[in-house]
Amino acid sequence: MKRFLPLLCLGLLFANAYPAHAAAADDLTRWQARARNVTIVRDQWGIAHVTGKTDADAVFGFLYAQAEDDFPRVELNYIDASGRRAEVEGAAEIYRDLRMKLFIDPADMRAKYAESPAWLRALMDAFADGLNYYLHTHPNVQPRLITKFEPWMALTFSEGSIGGDIESVSLRALEAFYGKRTLAAAPPATARESTGSNGFALAPARSASGHALLLINPHTTFYFRPEVHVASGEGLNAYGAVTWGQFFVYQGFNDRCGWMHTSDGGDVIDEYLETVTEKPAGSGRYVYRYGGGERPLVAKTIVVPYRQGSALARKTFTAYFSHHGPIVREAGGKWIAVKLMQDPVNALSQSYLRTKARSYAEFHRTMELRTNTSNNTVYADADGTIAYFHGDFVPKRDPKFNWIEPVDGSDPATEWQGLHTVDEIITLKNPASGWIQNTNNWPFSAAGTSSPRERDFPRYMWTNPENARGLNAVRVLSARRDFTLDSLIAAAYDPYLIAFEKLLPALFASFDALPASDPRRKSLADPMTALRGWDRRSTISSIPAALAILWAHELALNRTAEARAKKLVVIDHLVAVTAGEQRLDALARVTARLERDFGSWRTPWGEINRFQRLTGDLTPVFDDAKPSLPIGFASGDWGSLAAIGPASTPSGPPTKRIYGNRGNSFVAAVEFGPRVKAKSLLAGGVSGDPASPHFNDQAEIYAKGQFKDVLFHPEDIARHAKRTYRPGE
Repeated sequence: MKRFLPLLCLGLLFANAYPAHAAAADDLTRWQARARNVTIVRDQWGIAHVTGKTDADAVFGFLYAQAEDDFPRVELNYIDASGRRAEVEGAAEIYRDLRMKLFIDPADMRAKYAESPAWLRALMDAFADGLNYYLHTHPNVQPRLITKFEPWMALTFSEGSIGGDIESVSLRALEAFYGKRTLAAAPPATARESTGSNGFALAPARSASGHALLLINPHTTFYFRPEVHVASGEGLNAYGAVTWGQFFVYQGFNDRCGWMHTSDGGDVIDEYLETVTEKPAGSGRYVYRYGGGERPLVAKTIVVPYRQGSALARKTFTAYFSHHGPIVREAGGKWIAVKLMQDPVNALSQSYLRTKARSYAEFHRTMELRTNTSNNTVYADADGTIAYFHGDFVPKRDPKFNWIEPVDGSDPATEWQGLHTVDEIITLKNPASGWIQNTNNWPFSAAGTSSPRERDFPRYMWTNPENARGLNAVRVLSARRDFTLDSLIAAAYDPYLIAFEKLLPALFASFDALPASDPRRKSLADPMTALRGWDRRSTISSIPAALAILWAHELALNRTAEARAKKLVVIDHLVAVTAGEQRLDALARVTARLERDFGSWRTPWGEINRFQRLTGDLTPVFDDAKPSLPIGFASGDWGSLAAIGPASTPSGPPTKRIYGNRGNSFVAAVEFGPRVKAKSLLAGGVSGDPASPHFNDQAEIYAKGQFKDVLFHPEDIARHAKRTYRPGE
């Protein structure tokens, strides 16, 4: 059923959408007092270096500075986290909001905020105050929905991954269940740049300086995280990438420690098959089988408001919950509940506290909070310690069950039996190889011959197989013992596409097997010659790189998604499931496309693969007629460590060129020692405003892979300061 809110209520909601951001007198007094304890320095790249007297002061200024750079992205993250996207974008987002509301209840978040430790409440208060003070001092800014931020909102977005655990729930299946519809066939799978990140750590024995090194290389959608620096008089001093609107540096370093998160640790989300009966029949009340008896399903009314034209309508659902979690879909006559980690107070605490760790022992203590569900962690510090944690939230389960598939919810043996300790999960500390890598691949190649052994851990502790980036990372990290910041960056941008060691021989064999009379022997002869002579490296000037990458992408259509769903090695899957005719036909289609779009199949990769930032819109816009820059690196699926992938839903006119919108975003290389040194790079620039000089000022160095020096120490920041001010000035 859908009903419209009374016009009076609607008027109150939307009359407040574009306020003058007036504040109560006591709020304004508090904000102004806080602002006097904060200094923001903007350097020549526009990066904010925020210093506060206390941690809470720093958080206040930190959020204020983020809002200055891109308030729309800050706001959108909390619109999404609160399950309110449909209120601004309409009915198409109803089930996205329902999914979020199944797990996040504002009343529950308010209660958890009230029960939080005082130090954390102080940070959440400062988080809200910083954003509200920004709105107060910028009356021209028009929020799409949120005109006042509340402290508890920080608990709805406590971990900075690009796709959180809740997003693993299928929206199609959720809509089929709660929308009382037949589950439509899935849309055709397409080749898509794998998401994730690279993290490398090098022990002192592997560095020229005798100090540990760390590579921080998240692969996210561009502009998902800015580059920031936040410090306080209470020991906070963190630099790195922050997810818009959060008050902790997500991937970064302080003067003693560094941390890099890569997606996909162990299996931490489980589905339970619930045997459900309506009792009594026709009552609308349901029970589910458990052990030798039955339990009632909890029914909860959830209202999802959504914009419909100029009005605000609402859709009301009755959602169901077993003790395992919310019901999210149906299969084979069973209702399926999903169970995942829901501990926002500890999750937010862990995310913040790790930024203040001063040693491996302190960092390990933050890991013992065990709320890091979707990420691995690659670590290095000034004491020379390097380490790896394959997640840290891993439920104990009976290994006789296949936890990749839904398990029988009626069987008590399928219950979680607490959590594994950090020392029980897959970890590494100072491996003999002297290096650690993770590229969203399995952990059993993380340190070469010093890697953990698969047989030592239950199957549910890891999910992903090996990947091409992992194979390439092992190759480059094993090759030398004298890494510097610059050579670490060079390794992270190594252009070798290791996947083609397997993919191209299969193509060559297919071509060589053609009968002499086959016309493809002539039409594909020159492209095949180019590919046979290729050094397997992607550069802006390489013609065979363009042929190979576009061919592999064409071959992968409808196949890489299948490989990932089945947790198979993408390269091996493509070789196994494609026949000779398919390989040759894919190459013929690529050469025809290049002839049609660019006038010749002899088109260099950099002419095709481009970086372009035209607008600050949340949905990217690209245009072949407007300026862009060539990019030499390629998809991580083929082994490119510096990865780039095209936008999945761009707006604007159709394009012939490929424009990147995900992959390498923020990148940093850090050397620890008596004085930390670092270099960094950010896609485009730190500001989301096209009128800002820092909207696209890093584009050229991004395209060339040329890093800038990180300004971390006060004297360096002062030397390069372009503007110094307090919030509100």
